[in-house]
Amino acid sequence: MNLLIAAVTPVFIVIIYIYLKDKYEKEPKRILAYTFMLGAVVSVFITTILYLFFDLFLPIPDEFSVLQQFIKAFFVVALIEEFSKYVVVRYYNQPKKEFNEPFDGIVYAVMVSMGFAAVENIMYVSQGGLEVALIRAFTAIPAHATFGVLMGYYMGKAKFSKNKMKWNLIGLSIAILFHGTYDLFLFINFIPGVFIMAFISLLLGIILSKKAIKVHQENSLFK
Repeated sequence: MNLLIAAVTPVFIVIIYIYLKDKYEKEPKRILAYTFMLGAVVSVFITTILYLFFDLFLPIPDEFSVLQQFIKAFFVVALIEEFSKYVVVRYYNQPKKEFNEPFDGIVYAVMVSMGFAAVENIMYVSQGGLEVALIRAFTAIPAHATFGVLMGYYMGKAKFSKNKMKWNLIGLSIAILFHGTYDLFLFINFIPGVFIMAFISLLLGIILSKKAIKVHQENSLFK
């Protein structure tokens, strides 16, 4: 029970933070709960299927080069995980009438991301214990949150744009870019000290996320 609490606490801290940032017209709690569950179930399901596909048709050996690490970081892990989140926001949240201002893109994308992150975190923490929970509370969970904010910022723009596909794909691409960069520097652990770049990329993502939140707050249709 302690491990479960340790695994999900940082997830719900992020959720509360984003919910409070939605100052002017909060989303229905029912839809937020469904979105979280879809992130936990549908996103994880899609991710699992795509991972199995890649393992079957494009296996990457345990000992591989920087190029292979790059492929794994961007075109396997980041692409698969962010696409699985994107699908939920694009086809469940974006068509809804409750998605009625650009900030909602951030809210829903973060909810999906936190649903996914909760399942992932429970798996890692159950294997690694409280030490892993503490580390991931300040690394992986904020990382998933920033990927969600950055994707959601552009998907919020897409909702009210004549060119929805363009902004949606920009959001997906930005999330993949930051996710892939973060993972790449963690994957190439055979280069001493390079993991620091992962935390620099995370810090940049947090800074841009705060800016994205502020921009959509200031441009709220309900302000």
